Amino acid sequence: MKKNLFTYKKSGVDINAADKFIKYISKISSKNNGKKKLSSIGGFGSLTNLPKNFKNPKIVACTDGVGTKIEIANHLNKFDTIGIDLVAMSVNDLIVQGAKPLFFLDYISINKINLSKLKSIIKGIVKGCRISNCELVGGETAEMPGTYEKGKFDIAGFAVGLVDESKILKKNKIKNNDLILAVPSSGLHSNGYSLVRSIIAKKKINIKKNRYLKKELIKPTKIYVKEILSLINKNLINGCANITGGGLPGNIGRVIPSGYCANINLNNIKPLKIFKWLKKNKIKDKEMLKTFNCGVGFCLITKPKNQKKITSYFSKDFKPYLIGKIVKKPYKVKLNGKINWE
Repeated sequence: MKKNLFTYKKSGVDINAADKFIKYISKISSKNNGKKKLSSIGGFGSLTNLPKNFKNPKIVACTDGVGTKIEIANHLNKFDTIGIDLVAMSVNDLIVQGAKPLFFLDYISINKINLSKLKSIIKGIVKGCRISNCELVGGETAEMPGTYEKGKFDIAGFAVGLVDESKILKKNKIKNNDLILAVPSSGLHSNGYSLVRSIIAKKKINIKKNRYLKKELIKPTKIYVKEILSLINKNLINGCANITGGGLPGNIGRVIPSGYCANINLNNIKPLKIFKWLKKNKIKDKEMLKTFNCGVGFCLITKPKNQKKITSYFSKDFKPYLIGKIVKKPYKVKLNGKINWE
């Protein structure tokens, strides 16, 4: 009897390997935050409980990826933190509107299923969900031979949260003379990596042998959920912004109401070491500010009387500090002074 000439596995898709991965995900996420799940991962859809302490809940949804930071993970063969980045990029957007992250789903597309690599990624996703106090309820893993080069993959995340209507951080809450506080980043987060990689390639830097860059470039994005939700619950902030692609001017401008301006003093910004290193590669200040967070991972807008209280909610390395104020002017953002890169 002739053997089958064509099988799905021979074409590059191993369903058995995918099933093993699903079982692994179900196992490591089964005790996610100690919450009892309504259904196991691996079904056609996932169920989750709705919190009961919302009087008039509104749904907020976000999606994002981690960009070309994936190439750094591939180059270093280190995948246990990239999942934290994935969760962070979505949940940090959710909290800008005051929403509490409820659940998270992931999408992983890869040339060929590599269980070791995928398990490392999922460990990071589960850790990110625990930090965010949300459930990993499901996702999708697609083996796509011919679409990606050998060893290549991409990931995307989807977060859904709830906010009580009375707690939504609407633009009209922001008033004249409100302060703008910068919350430090943990590093590059997940933005600007195409430019970073271009510099590394041009300078022929071997990041595997460079201790500092090897550690810094894969450092996970700071998740601000716990601190920001605490501030919202205490009515201590009028608005906030997640500083991602587009940098400080591009992102803070998105939350400023018409007729008001975020007047920012660049002299006050405290750039981290990695940004000082990047600046030495002849990048103009304007380019730095629109590409990277430059050390400011998140911004808070608050009444002057709340500044001292707000700082008490953050750990030593992430204490918010003053970088500007809200003024009545017809443009959204005005940058004054110059960042001290020394």
